[in-house]
Amino acid sequence: MPEQNQIVAQQREAATLGMWAFLATEVLFFGGLFVSYTVYRHFYFADFAAASRHTDVTFGTINSIILLTSSFTMALAVRAAKMASQRLVSRHLLLTIFLGIFFLVIKGFEYHKDIVDHLIPGPHFNAEIPLHGQIFFYLYWIMTGLHGVHIIIGLAIMSILLGLNARRTASLKNSQAIELAGLYWHFVDIVWLYLYPLLYLVGRHA
Repeated sequence: MPEQNQIVAQQREAATLGMWAFLATEVLFFGGLFVSYTVYRHFYFADFAAASRHTDVTFGTINSIILLTSSFTMALAVRAAKMASQRLVSRHLLLTIFLGIFFLVIKGFEYHKDIVDHLIPGPHFNAEIPLHGQIFFYLYWIMTGLHGVHIIIGLAIMSILLGLNARRTASLKNSQAIELAGLYWHFVDIVWLYLYPLLYLVGRHA
């Protein structure tokens, strides 16, 4: 039995290390985009400031509140898993999934407004924005789009865990699956907390 416990502990450590390694690669990936944003903003400060004023800070703020709340409900799900409370795990996972979907719905409305306002770089780009402001919106669409993909992946993971928990699958007797999902979801939230000021706040009053 001690050897079995040791094997289980090693498996937990390996899985946790694997998740941290994956998140490290994601940090490097988004970090490259953030560096690109910083470099271009340095060279085209006025154009970036003008472009950023066309983002909808109301939508961005609402989604920031939604994701911060979802981080809290995900933390509660992790805590419930450690307490082996399947009912609470399901409740908090459902809340987190609902908030994630709500985020995507709000983002969908925002994207629709962006399209109507001709904020997609190209021949029909909003004429009120200086030329190099298109670079800002290239980065806006790429970064928020990739973040949205990560949200969808997180929702899929949590939905699978919710289903397993509902069927009382033995693998969920160990709270690690929920903990790793929590790490991923918190990472997604942190990325948004960087995107929010860069895209919606910086330069708005410049």
